[in-house]
Amino acid sequence: MRAREIPTLALDSYQRAARVALANHLVTPSYPDRIALPLLRRWATELREDLLELFGYRLEVTETTARLFPVLDSLDASQPARTATDRVFDRRRYAYLALSLAALGRAGNQITLSELADHVAAEAGQVDGVELEADRASDRDAFVDAVGWLAARGAISLADGDAGGWAHNPAAGEALYDIERPVVLALFRPPRAVQHLRSAAGLLAGFEAPAAADDEARGPEDPKEVLRRVRRALVEHPVVYFDDLDPDGRTALAAPRTVAEVELLTGLVSERRAEGVALIDTSGRLSDIRFPGTGTIAQVALLLAGEISDRVVDPDAPALVRHPIGDDSALLALLDDAIPGGGVFDDLAESAVSTTTAAAFESNRSEQTYPFIEQSWLVDTVGALVERFGRTFAAQWQADPDGLRARAVDMLHRLRLVHIVSGGVIVLPVIARYRDVMVSIRDRAPQDSLFTGDSTENEATA
Repeated sequence: MRAREIPTLALDSYQRAARVALANHLVTPSYPDRIALPLLRRWATELREDLLELFGYRLEVTETTARLFPVLDSLDASQPARTATDRVFDRRRYAYLALSLAALGRAGNQITLSELADHVAAEAGQVDGVELEADRASDRDAFVDAVGWLAARGAISLADGDAGGWAHNPAAGEALYDIERPVVLALFRPPRAVQHLRSAAGLLAGFEAPAAADDEARGPEDPKEVLRRVRRALVEHPVVYFDDLDPDGRTALAAPRTVAEVELLTGLVSERRAEGVALIDTSGRLSDIRFPGTGTIAQVALLLAGEISDRVVDPDAPALVRHPIGDDSALLALLDDAIPGGGVFDDLAESAVSTTTAAAFESNRSEQTYPFIEQSWLVDTVGALVERFGRTFAAQWQADPDGLRARAVDMLHRLRLVHIVSGGVIVLPVIARYRDVMVSIRDRAPQDSLFTGDSTENEATA
């Protein structure tokens, strides 16, 4: 491992580079900031070896881009594409993004927004259920969101005009973009040609492994790959539970060296509990969510985590029903149902994935059960929190307690503190670290009492 050879005074720089690569699979001269690419270029050789050895990830670094090619062990819906206003992409925006990438790959050095829209509209018309009508404001807004996502990552750069003006009135507004071809080419590099796949499982690690009804029939997994799979889980998920892993994975996670190597590479600190391991990121350069954090949603999520923890251990309350979390099979089925049929897909696709093959890619999670809390309890609890602390919340959330609850629960889900299911949430063990939340409220002076943005004066700490 090359990190062991890095001088102590330079180790912090190397660990920052590793965190940047793991957090941003694509790094360009402007994304995520202007110092990221020079930092990765400085440590490119060492990072390339360590990322491959520890995780099986491949790193490509050029003068204009750094691209990390991760290995997927499971489907992950916790990191969707988001707009500049933090709105999660819907199916239409994802379609426009994919079609825009295809159009940019065939374009010259520059393109206007209206020209790109014409290309996307022409391609969208050949896909059932997808269309782009420049006369429809909702379509223009979604298209500009997709273009903005590309611009933020440096695939295109604004040379003249304003995309917002076009979105408001395409007859009067226009925008001209320079196309950064190296970034466009680096953005979409799937491990397998997607038109050759019949199932989303084909994007997961080990897809080529022979199908089998049980683990013994498939044979033992390479110990090095077991270690890599566990290390990948440590950096890809907020917490790794022993129940998430098969017996070999649990043994690897329990070994101190497995976690120590990831700590050395990333500079993160591990927190071990009986149920699993979490890496704590005090730098904020690897985590996509800071928790506890500022803002109404984060503060309500923290308060709700404390209330859920207290409910689980409350001896005077009725016993909670327990449920298993389940696996990825339902999500796989939904994704597979959306794969277009006919034409090039039928001609090029690999043979259909059999039932036994699909089963090989389901989660290794055991049938461990966890407490289940109903939606009605969440509604009442968040309502009580709004009544108690609402005067300190941002104005938009004072008027929308249902939206506030949904956003707070979603944050807890993304942090793997709870798991959202139909009718409520399943409570996961690590939420216990936020028991006994202490709350202090600092009132603003009267002249500063107007609410702005998503700020809050509710201060909660675990």
